[in-house]
Amino acid sequence: MKAEVIAVQPWGLPVLDFVALAKPRLNVLVVASTAVGYWLGAATAGETLVFLSTVLGTALVAAGASALNQLVERDVDALMRRTRLRPLPDGRLQPMEAGWFAIVTVTGGLFVLALGANLLAAAVSALTLLLYVGIYTPLKRRTAFATLVGAVPGALPPMIGWAAARGTLSSEAWMLFLIVFLWQIPHFLSIAWIYRVDYVHAGLRLLPARDPEAGSAARYALLSALALVPVAMLPSLTGATPSRYAAEALFLTTVLVLVAIRFVRRRDLSGARWLFLASLAYLPLLWVALLANHLPAP
Repeated sequence: MKAEVIAVQPWGLPVLDFVALAKPRLNVLVVASTAVGYWLGAATAGETLVFLSTVLGTALVAAGASALNQLVERDVDALMRRTRLRPLPDGRLQPMEAGWFAIVTVTGGLFVLALGANLLAAAVSALTLLLYVGIYTPLKRRTAFATLVGAVPGALPPMIGWAAARGTLSSEAWMLFLIVFLWQIPHFLSIAWIYRVDYVHAGLRLLPARDPEAGSAARYALLSALALVPVAMLPSLTGATPSRYAAEALFLTTVLVLVAIRFVRRRDLSGARWLFLASLAYLPLLWVALLANHLPAP
């Protein structure tokens, strides 16, 4: 009689797969932008419990949104080399497991935001989730301009933080929104062009997938970077920060513009990668400049 061999999955693997659903590396900037929005909006040093609730709630909702995105796009992910080994297309997790993970994290996150911060912060977070999963995700299969639509929920995290700190969305919150909205265009167009072959194979209609020569993608990236020049300096122009911040923002944005010009002139993998790296560094450095120079609102 042969002994039956039972394969036992190491206990840590399912945990790591759920972590992968949450996309923690990608969501670090989301949570950081929310934290920046909170501290810029706080009239004083801020309340520790409210701040922690804002950060935790946003992190949970972002994790759930990432899980829902992967659940909806598991067929597309299976067709792309860079995503085919994700937990759902690889079969390590089942759709129902991902669905419950998303429901629990999103519900918990909204609950934490509503009780620990305020209802406005929870509402902005819920809107972010709806726009990202319900509108942007399906649009990627239909139109090349889905990136512009996706930039809207991507620009809302600092507004979540501001709403948590102030209980309202003033003009300063919208300035933060515009900065992140415009920043996302060169950032995501460079990523999409780097992986354009994958997108074509998966049937996604993002602009670089329909623009193999990168002409349109490079021009849109440059236009957005140029628009960032005055927008990034708005906090100083409106008196929210001293003039020193304007100089720092101008320097950072000029560097981004120069790298975008390089991509326009040299539409190749190197140009796209340099633009991606420059945009990846730009937003954290701009947040540091804002935090170092901001004047607490009355």
